[in-house]
Amino acid sequence: MALELNPQADAAPPPARPALHTAREQWEAWKNVDLMFFPLIAILIGGAAVFLGALTIGDWSYWQDWRDRRWWPLLTPLLLLTLPAVLTYAFWKYFKLPVAATAVAVGYLLSQMISRYVNFHLFTGFPMNWVMPEVWIGAAVFLDATLLITRSFAITGLVGGFFFGLLFYPMNWPTVAPMHMPVQVGESVITLADYMGFQYIRTAMPEYVRIIEYGTLRTFGGHVAPVTAFVAGFFAILVYYVFVWIGSKSARPAFMTKLL
Repeated sequence: MALELNPQADAAPPPARPALHTAREQWEAWKNVDLMFFPLIAILIGGAAVFLGALTIGDWSYWQDWRDRRWWPLLTPLLLLTLPAVLTYAFWKYFKLPVAATAVAVGYLLSQMISRYVNFHLFTGFPMNWVMPEVWIGAAVFLDATLLITRSFAITGLVGGFFFGLLFYPMNWPTVAPMHMPVQVGESVITLADYMGFQYIRTAMPEYVRIIEYGTLRTFGGHVAPVTAFVAGFFAILVYYVFVWIGSKSARPAFMTKLL
């Protein structure tokens, strides 16, 4: 007996059914999404932080001999705070996760370590201790912890923002202090950082061989760095408020729809 073929029956779609049947399958799917999403976000955040640092901080971040006691501890924490403050609003508003500053700091450090090891150490031969990036994970953790405890942007900016700028220089002092050691070169006594600046010649010379610490901050008994750290703390409060406000405007769904 011959079987009759029905083309319409063969072309009919299968009955609709959910792609994920059990709760375990759904959990596995969400886990795979997280394994793809979070590394991508970490790379994007780290890359954005590195680009922002190179664009705004530049040579104060690259070279140890540029890390003076006046401009480096004042400008660097203020510029590093901008991206965490913008992302803090979105992370807290939509996910209730006070981790934006810490995520940016960790991504910044890892990305900078890889970039400087490859670009500065392997390709150009600069010692790693001379081009080490800034360490500000502790200040970022303090900023996020303040938001977690207070649940208020106002108090976080007043307390966390102030200590973000204040703690930056003490946290980086272990890497900067050895570069302040005096060495005798001929008949002159200079710091180790300046001596390395003469040994490892960079572009745009002699612009890089100059005294960059001009100013009158030594009127406080010669203690330049503590005064600069306190000034950075007060300015960090204003920077935090301004860029959290920018984050509140840029994280609106209407703005993101127009952007995308």
